[in-house]
Amino acid sequence: MADEVPLQKLFDDSVRLLFDGKPEASALGFDALVQARPDMEPHLWQRGLALYYANRFADGRRQFELHRTVNPADVENVTWHFACAARESGPEAARQAILPVGDDGRVPMKEVLAFYRGAGSADAVITAADSAPEATRRDAHCYGHLYLGLHAEALGQTDLARKHLLLAAGKYSMDHFMGKIATLHIRLRGWDGAIDR
Repeated sequence: MADEVPLQKLFDDSVRLLFDGKPEASALGFDALVQARPDMEPHLWQRGLALYYANRFADGRRQFELHRTVNPADVENVTWHFACAARESGPEAARQAILPVGDDGRVPMKEVLAFYRGAGSADAVITAADSAPEATRRDAHCYGHLYLGLHAEALGQTDLARKHLLLAAGKYSMDHFMGKIATLHIRLRGWDGAIDR
């Protein structure tokens, strides 16, 4: 039990480093955590985000494949896996390797999944977000634009990625983990000067 406090500190420090805009250092911190406690690795989806932003795409892809074993119904896991695979091997290979996923009832995750599979549209994602209950509509737009932007970046469509991610981090910003990831994304890409709230 004595080692739990240092492990929690290592986790917290790794997350802090990520949001401080130091993904390489964050990824190394998560690597140390996995080395100390290999059984934790499948649970560390946050590590996958650090690996993506550290440009360690093969490692990120593996992290999201592992995370699926403990969280098989999370569409977000599919999107980050796709982004890593596309940056590593190209968009077509990423689409061929798209992870299977269970039912994720959050709006607009069904439409996001269809879009990543090549069977849906960006308009369907936005329409679903528009139709979310008023209390969760802003959040639905934050997620929708984040994952449309991530997809565009994975395909090398920088202008489109920038458009969606500026909306996720600006007009539809949310003060939760993934909302902060949208803000981090635009900061790391140097787009934060264009944010419109």
